[in-house]
Amino acid sequence: MKALSFSPSNQSWCPKPKPPQTKPLFSASTLHFPKTGTYPQTRTTTTSLLCSAANPQSSPPLVVVGSANADIYVEIERLPLEGETVSAKTGQTLAGGKGANQAACGGRLSYPTYFVGQVGGDAHGKLIAEALESGGVCVDHLSVLGNVPTGHAVVMLQSDGQNSIIIVGGANMSCWPESLPDQDLELLGSAGIVLLQREIPDSVNIQVAKAARNAGVPVILDAGGVDTPIPQELLNLVDIFSPNESELVRITGMPTETFEQVSQAVAKCYEMGVKQVLVKLGSKGAALFVEGEEPIKQPIIPAEKVLDTTGAGDTFTASFAVALVEGKSKKECLRFAAAAASLCVQVKGAIPSMPDRQSVINLLQSV
Repeated sequence: MKALSFSPSNQSWCPKPKPPQTKPLFSASTLHFPKTGTYPQTRTTTTSLLCSAANPQSSPPLVVVGSANADIYVEIERLPLEGETVSAKTGQTLAGGKGANQAACGGRLSYPTYFVGQVGGDAHGKLIAEALESGGVCVDHLSVLGNVPTGHAVVMLQSDGQNSIIIVGGANMSCWPESLPDQDLELLGSAGIVLLQREIPDSVNIQVAKAARNAGVPVILDAGGVDTPIPQELLNLVDIFSPNESELVRITGMPTETFEQVSQAVAKCYEMGVKQVLVKLGSKGAALFVEGEEPIKQPIIPAEKVLDTTGAGDTFTASFAVALVEGKSKKECLRFAAAAASLCVQVKGAIPSMPDRQSVINLLQSV
């Protein structure tokens, strides 16, 4: 059995999606990476007979195309003022990135999940590959770039659980092929739903959304990522647009302090070409707006203690997508996602905080 390799002779092994408590079928010692400070000289894409020979009778997979970052966490009492230096209580590096987070959530919920993205042939790339694979995500379509570092983010986590994040794109923004490879197009055509975010080039998202639309596969676009105008071509290809409250303000230029104001901002999104808007409202919950219908509101499911909100939005979006592709009603999808997000904020880190399906079910049964 061969493991994912970050060398020019790249091979991969792809597990079938499994619950997070399942013991990985390989150890980190079986993975092969370049020596420190060196990178492969070519762009390589993993391949796996197990993934390509997936059972056609199984559920259509969740396919996440997006970013993978190494999240460098620093815990601080407060953000530094301009010109000020503050000491962090602790620091650590964990796997993250909006794309990888959402894929990991699908895997942890025991739903067949594929991740399409790029990392560098460095220690951070290894960290991400291990986190995804051990969480049940198929990394068949994970590419390794030569001479480009893995993307990373500095996450400043404050004592109240809130965070501020600075992102360095790295491999996420580099050297994507001009046209999607045939194996990626085939995967998108077989998907039950496709998840996108804005931490990879818009041109890639547009290619993916076109391929999904041509295959009749619904697309959810998470608005999180770069602070630039969203191309109209991309919005025209999106089935569900999912911003959080601050992103909704930035995109529409409208206030969102009340639910009526949120509704008015969503109406502006309708004018921009999207017909379904899934808004994440933080402590005020979430709501799904469908043009011509009454919005469906979902309050938060209170957490016992909020330790870290990093990844909560990604957990909500991905959990909603999993419930949707499983055929649940829109109201059930929102409730399932709210439970998953509630569990997420009770654990530090992004991917490490993604809940397993049984934990979500147990919480739903208790509230």
